[in-house]
Amino acid sequence: MSAVLDVQLFISVFVTLFVIMDPPGTVPIFLALTGSMTRQQRARAARQAILVAFGVIVGFALFGQSLLNYLHVSVEALQGAGGLLLLLVAMELLTGKMDSNEGLEATQGNVALVPLGTPLLAGPGAIVATMVFVQQASEATDWVAISIGVVLVHLCLWLSMRFANAIHRVLKDSGTMLVSRIAGLLLAAIAVQLLADAVLTFARQV
Repeated sequence: MSAVLDVQLFISVFVTLFVIMDPPGTVPIFLALTGSMTRQQRARAARQAILVAFGVIVGFALFGQSLLNYLHVSVEALQGAGGLLLLLVAMELLTGKMDSNEGLEATQGNVALVPLGTPLLAGPGAIVATMVFVQQASEATDWVAISIGVVLVHLCLWLSMRFANAIHRVLKDSGTMLVSRIAGLLLAAIAVQLLADAVLTFARQV
């Protein structure tokens, strides 16, 4: 097995990305963003979000450092931008704009792309972690370990969001509204933490 797969690296990749991307923690936020959708629309949003997140992670793993260098953009700037975007979404959840028909029509088409796919799932933390693992890879077994680890984490994310359908049937509309407010508060905290980490990193570099 070790001749095909670096088990230690696989475990490191899987655990690191699982903790950062947090499949169980995405359930309330996913439910809040898609609570007014039908079961079919929610399932489609889950698939699209996973595909977007996977594409972003793979893209940055292969070309991320070169792209950031070309654009003269630091990882901290990427992290700050992701925090601002998540903060805007959190404010909409907290104020109830996501619950209105106008807000729903505006977000149904792209909620799977932004903010679910990125920066919520494929956020700065997951992107940077994957880029670091790729930079450390030197053999074919390393690449196999990284690839399987990334795929399994995204499979866990998809399963967690598919499980949200059952939660929605239990909570009904009133429960979903309550969850959306709580998710908005949690998402705002995540966004502020991202911004704070970016600012602190910038401050240390001065």
